[in-house]
Amino acid sequence: MMRNKYIRILLVDYGMVFVLLSLCLLISLLTITDMHPEDTSAARKLAVSLVKEAGSDINVLVVARTTQADKVFANTLKGQLESSGAHVVGVELGNPSTLRKRLELLGQQDERVDFVATHDFSSKWRVLSAASRSEMGSLYPALKGLKIAKPASYRWPTFLTANNLIGILNQNAPIAIMAIGMTLVIITAGIDLSVGSLMALAAVVTATTIQRYLGGEDASGFDVALAFVFAAGVCALAGAFAGVIVTVFKVPPFVVTLGLMMVARGMSYILAGGADAVSIDADSIGALYSSSVLGIPSQIVLMIMLFIVAHIVMNHTAFGRYVYAVGGNETAARLSGVPIAGVIIAVYAVCGLAAGLAGVLDASHFGTGRPKAGEFYELQVIAAVVIGGTSLMGGEGKIFGTFIGALILGVIQNGLNMAGVDFERQMVIYGTLILVAVLIDQLKKKVFKPATS
Repeated sequence: MMRNKYIRILLVDYGMVFVLLSLCLLISLLTITDMHPEDTSAARKLAVSLVKEAGSDINVLVVARTTQADKVFANTLKGQLESSGAHVVGVELGNPSTLRKRLELLGQQDERVDFVATHDFSSKWRVLSAASRSEMGSLYPALKGLKIAKPASYRWPTFLTANNLIGILNQNAPIAIMAIGMTLVIITAGIDLSVGSLMALAAVVTATTIQRYLGGEDASGFDVALAFVFAAGVCALAGAFAGVIVTVFKVPPFVVTLGLMMVARGMSYILAGGADAVSIDADSIGALYSSSVLGIPSQIVLMIMLFIVAHIVMNHTAFGRYVYAVGGNETAARLSGVPIAGVIIAVYAVCGLAAGLAGVLDASHFGTGRPKAGEFYELQVIAAVVIGGTSLMGGEGKIFGTFIGALILGVIQNGLNMAGVDFERQMVIYGTLILVAVLIDQLKKKVFKPATS
């Protein structure tokens, strides 16, 4: 009996964790490739290994492109070489043409160059090919022994690079945030099809509020924050309105939120004046999206904090118990004194607020209010919730499961993007995932149906 309990916990409560890990493993195996490091750590290791192998009595020309990352790489490499005792004859930031001129100048000045220290990309320039170096060596004795030094390459999954993993979380944070509100709605046996449109409405409201009422390009950081709060509040009120229609007039949530979806999308276009986007000129608009905490993008931090708060609310407060009670058996919940109408209105308001936060993040990201923002996001949000184990029949679901579901979607999307799969086919896959998740939910109820006496 105890063994069956643990099996149920593993398969039902944490089964999607194994699915997530399996997906990560599969995509990792499919994306193993040669990695060519170009960061500061690679620069330091290259300098140390070069001096260790060739000695400190060497003349080195540091070469890189003109990008900011390459400048950091070159400066780090130069500093480490000099601290290790090597002589750096110069740093060349440019392209193959400028590098050739620099080498020819050094050759004419009879400045001995033993190594060109660079990264893999620049090492493949034609000017640094064996034939080109041999030609320059025959013309300029000082370049006769010129060799290439670059960081060691290694094989590693592209999927498992830090930048890619952070990118997955960052790109899917808005969907994950909206999925928190959607989880509460679906647990009450409802549905909200308006989240994508409310996201667009929040973005456009943010833009129009700043441009028309808060000074436009002269808007301060406080003004921008005020616009964010106002936009998110508008969406929360829209969600509460949907909850009122559902509870007071007993209209099915599908119909109510379908209508709200159309209204919100239409209002987005009306406020935008028919434009594809409303630009935001305030300098501080991008602060929310571009800021970071300990190197972690701020919207990832916000997403994690919201999941933690939602988990605590749903598992350790009376409101969380009420939400489960309404979805499990509304009649029994009413007889137990649960304020049914208040709970349903609250969860739709929370769902609208979550969509508003996603829209605010979108406005901060793009610096515009886009009426087309969030198109088809409701599909991905519902998929994240259902894949995470929340039953569309209501009464069952976990915030942690939704978090895992959102990660699964992010990993799948990342893998499809790496494979070059277009958006339309991705939508087919998301729809299929919803159907599969619903079937799994029904099978779980049959397989793990409690025994009756």
